[in-house]
Amino acid sequence: MFQSPLFQKITAFLRKDELRIWLVIAAVIATGAALIYKLFSLQIVHGDEYLSSFRLRIRRDISIEGTRGLIYDRNGNVLAYNDLAYSVIVRNLGEDSTSNDLKLNRTILEAIEIIEENHDRIDSDFGVQLLPSGNYGFTQEGRSKNRFLADIYGHPSIDDLTEEEREATAEDVIRVLALRYHIGTFSEPGNYASEFLPGEGYEKDRLLQLVCVRYHLSLNSFQRYLATTIASDVSESTVAAILENTNHLEGIDIEDTTVRRYNDAEYFAQILGYTGRIDTEELAALSLQDPDYSANDIVGKSGIEKAMELDLQGTKGKKTVYVDSLGNELETINLVLPEAGNDVYLTIDADLQKAAYDILEKKLADIILNKIRPEKEYIQEEDASSASIIIPIYDVYYSVIKNSVIDITQFDRKDAGSTEKAVHAAFANYSEDVYRKVEKQLLTDRDPYNELTREFKNYETYIVQMLYNNGVLDRSRIDTEDETYNAWTTEETISMAEFLSYAISRNWVNVADIEMNTKYANSEEAFKALAGYIDRQLRSDLSFSRMIYRYMLLSDTITGEQICNLLIEQGCVEVPVAEKAAFDAGEEDAYTFMVNRIANHDLTPAQLNLDPYSGSMVITDPWTGQVLALVSYPSFDNNRMSNGVDAVYYEKLRNDLSKPLINYATQQRTAPGSTFKMVSSAAGLMEGVIETDTEIECTGWYTRLGEPYPRCWVYPGHHGLLNVTGGIANSCNDFFYDVGYRLSQDENEKYDSSLGIEKLARYAEMFGLGETSGIEIEEASPLISSEDAIRSAIGQGNSNYTTVGLARYVSTVANGGICYNLTLLDHVNATDGTLLQTKEADIRNVIDMRQEYWDAIHEGMREVVQGKIYFRDLPVEVAGKTGTAQESTQRPNHALFVCYAPYDQPQIAVATRIANGYTSDYAAQITKEVLEYYFDVSDREEILSKDSEIVTTGEGD
Repeated sequence: MFQSPLFQKITAFLRKDELRIWLVIAAVIATGAALIYKLFSLQIVHGDEYLSSFRLRIRRDISIEGTRGLIYDRNGNVLAYNDLAYSVIVRNLGEDSTSNDLKLNRTILEAIEIIEENHDRIDSDFGVQLLPSGNYGFTQEGRSKNRFLADIYGHPSIDDLTEEEREATAEDVIRVLALRYHIGTFSEPGNYASEFLPGEGYEKDRLLQLVCVRYHLSLNSFQRYLATTIASDVSESTVAAILENTNHLEGIDIEDTTVRRYNDAEYFAQILGYTGRIDTEELAALSLQDPDYSANDIVGKSGIEKAMELDLQGTKGKKTVYVDSLGNELETINLVLPEAGNDVYLTIDADLQKAAYDILEKKLADIILNKIRPEKEYIQEEDASSASIIIPIYDVYYSVIKNSVIDITQFDRKDAGSTEKAVHAAFANYSEDVYRKVEKQLLTDRDPYNELTREFKNYETYIVQMLYNNGVLDRSRIDTEDETYNAWTTEETISMAEFLSYAISRNWVNVADIEMNTKYANSEEAFKALAGYIDRQLRSDLSFSRMIYRYMLLSDTITGEQICNLLIEQGCVEVPVAEKAAFDAGEEDAYTFMVNRIANHDLTPAQLNLDPYSGSMVITDPWTGQVLALVSYPSFDNNRMSNGVDAVYYEKLRNDLSKPLINYATQQRTAPGSTFKMVSSAAGLMEGVIETDTEIECTGWYTRLGEPYPRCWVYPGHHGLLNVTGGIANSCNDFFYDVGYRLSQDENEKYDSSLGIEKLARYAEMFGLGETSGIEIEEASPLISSEDAIRSAIGQGNSNYTTVGLARYVSTVANGGICYNLTLLDHVNATDGTLLQTKEADIRNVIDMRQEYWDAIHEGMREVVQGKIYFRDLPVEVAGKTGTAQESTQRPNHALFVCYAPYDQPQIAVATRIANGYTSDYAAQITKEVLEYYFDVSDREEILSKDSEIVTTGEGD
């Protein structure tokens, strides 16, 4: 067919255009396919990954902890510092849900198991602990416990607690939190089977650990990227094990941190205190001063660490980060580094503090050794003085069980020693007999209390007190005027069973607290339930078990030799090889063995908890108000209280009968005894009722007020005529009784005790005895006597002062009337050494008294010391005053001594107290040895290596 040239051109063009169209179509299809593939990859293949990354790439502002400042003594010796360490931390990275809780609990549990397998411990700074009895208990009491409960139940104030919440038990708290965090619910006692994890259960200690971690983690609920510490200062083996398992331990990590360390901890623990996780009240208070504080901060909990918190804490840094789905930092911007805290320098002389502590401990042991006798019991005779009290060796045997030096819970372990096994078998038989007899007294025998043996009287007293302590017997409901109540408490003519049956009938017993789940038809059924409750409690009560051991010893069911072997088997003492051989061969008896352990300091006074087991000493510079030493014995290791509380150690301290957590220098108060007589002297002189040459006759007893006549300590002897200097020198009670009488006379010379009390109180205030001493750490408030001017003038009445309060008082006497607010702080430096603050003690007041009055008082104090033979080899002249304060006729008197030295130009003032220390001579002898050290007469080692020596002069106080 003929095709025109035009047709041919058109056809050729269409063919080319068709090709182009197909090419375009192909390109569109290819591009679409690529887009579809990309969309599929983005949304289907990697959708969750990109979505999660998008959602969790969130900007966070994080604070960075600064390094805590150091604490030094006055000479630049480091007392508290920081050490690099590792902590195991956890972050809650999931959303709030039951499934996330279950996953988180499993993760934390696995981390805890890894930590413990590597012999590290879980931080346990929590308001509930596991008691040796196997029950939960609170770690705090009073307001602190209520604050903890308010936090648990979500109340901003303790006033918002309902009655039910306020009365919640530790077991209730664990139940509430276990349910809240989906850990588990209670089933049989001792095991907590989970309704959320079928077939899985938790022992009580493990449940407590989980609850503790989850509770602290919940404090970060609004800042989930913040970490909560599970365990502090862990070993490298724990670090390695955690890092090996990070792939499946989501949210668990290792963090580089610092931990607080204390040098020579026991010497300074009561001064320095320790650090710990901040609580709600601390956070509220500190946030007012620095808004950067947060719920997981470590702060000072007591002592200087608490008092100087704002200086020591430092300034936090900050950074802005972006985190991924695992909480890992993807990017960091706006980094501001933290600044270290300031360094605090104390007035304390570390070497003096350590020497005084060691001397005090040694002399307490010497007093105990001086009082031990090879006897079974001490029965105090009627009208016998407390100075006659001795320590039977059987009390020493029992003391190591009573105060848990020997651990009776270890007797039934598989690898127990032969003596442990024998004693355990004897205890099993003896205690079963005790439980059976207690049950018989409750259900059948019902012997009146006054007809029981002394052993069973003590058991029944213990049982009733236990019911009070457990809240089963409600004191608030009891009518103390009730005849049956008095028949039990005062007349002792009815049985314990009769009293408890009556208490049930009168609704004095909280039946709900007897762990009964049913209501009983009558009082008889309720009483049987109570008897069952008592039996269960006694069988699980370690204190009652220890009480039984006392009577096993007294009945020779177990022997002193067995006690000695228990100390050896449990590694409580180190016995020289030769002595051990002699003891095993029967060449050394148990009495000698125990005396040697005390003399060699294998067993300390604190461990024995036999009077005297505690003491305190405060040394000051009387011209500056600086505290050079503040000694409290016994003490504790604050390294184990910081960086996450060691729960086992803390519980041991709480149960230690010597109460090492008490600062005996600042918190124990007793009557001042005759150390108060300088105040009475000043009052008499300045009020014009006596002059320096006024003489008052001591006849041995004071008759101006009629019978009963108060006596002088010298009775049946007498001092004769004395002026004020002689009154102080001889510590004559008659002299100061008369000063108190004269101060109490009105304008008509009529005796009015309230007048004398008011005047004595005014002068006590002048000497700083009316308020705390001014030191920066916790201190009990003093109590000036408000009764009986006659006896108040000799330091009795109801006056109560701390050792540090007496130290301020004697400092004021030493310097002639300048009363300082004492201080433990010298200065504060920045970390580069720049001086930021110098601390000087404030002058509280100045006593404006004629010099001749001061001279008379000072001379009397000098004569006190000159009369002590043990001071005669001291080449420094000392002025001082002894004092003895009686608290109970059943225990030795408190022994006190205050002094200053040298007499003519005082450098230091000292106040020493030995609680239940028999006689003030003992306190004076301890002080004398510390003065030997201070004035370089003997060094510390020489003093401590001296043979045990206690001088009893027979003089008064």
